[in-house]
Amino acid sequence: MSLLRNTALAAMALLMPMAASAQAPASKLDAIIASGTLRVGMPGDYRPFGLREASTGKIEGMDVDMAESLATSLGVKLEIVQTKWSDLLGDIAADKFDIGMGGISINLTRQKSAYFSTPVLRTGKAAIALCKAKGKFDSLAAIDKPSVKVITNPGGTNEKFDRANLKAAQIVVFPTNTGVWDELIAGRADVMITDNVETKLQQKLHPELCAINPDKPFDFGELGYLLPRDATWKSYVDQWLHIGAETGERATITAKWLN
Repeated sequence: MSLLRNTALAAMALLMPMAASAQAPASKLDAIIASGTLRVGMPGDYRPFGLREASTGKIEGMDVDMAESLATSLGVKLEIVQTKWSDLLGDIAADKFDIGMGGISINLTRQKSAYFSTPVLRTGKAAIALCKAKGKFDSLAAIDKPSVKVITNPGGTNEKFDRANLKAAQIVVFPTNTGVWDELIAGRADVMITDNVETKLQQKLHPELCAINPDKPFDFGELGYLLPRDATWKSYVDQWLHIGAETGERATITAKWLN
């Protein structure tokens, strides 16, 4: 009887891992393919990565093109999900989207609760101001004065950088990333500190504004895609990025929007 009991217990021990494996949840990759839709979270206020037109609601940009490429590689349709910079981590934890795009800075605070893809662009924080005043703001020390109004969008790495590095300057939080340029041009703010790639683009779009030493940013940074904690899904995204780099697709998309 004891022999039979031991044999039965041994058989159960062998079957338990198999049962657990059969009941294990599918990866995010499997779930996306099964659903037929890739949900991409995007704030939609950061040119050239993703900007939503107020009149039409259509969103365009470099990361929209990249999102379409990723969806095509998966054989699924693309759905852009509206999010906010301050809500990125909460929304991805709540499974409101499968991947976050739109010019997201890689940092350790976000890394504590989510994954990132391999970096897609090297960047760093730089200043932009009216051209006639750019000589006054060529260093953080020059910016960090009580008389200087530094404008920023809320909840993102720009505001975080300002609050960490500026102790005397007035930090003005403006509700939308797109509206700060009009504030600068109108003189209601003196300077903005943002990713150097954005300063280069905005000086092309607004001749009144000049990027200040964008090739010598205040710090080091990289942009990447925000992912849930799913190693299989991250591996797929990283491999897709690698293939895109080797085939030239990434360079073509980047040149379209940055040049």
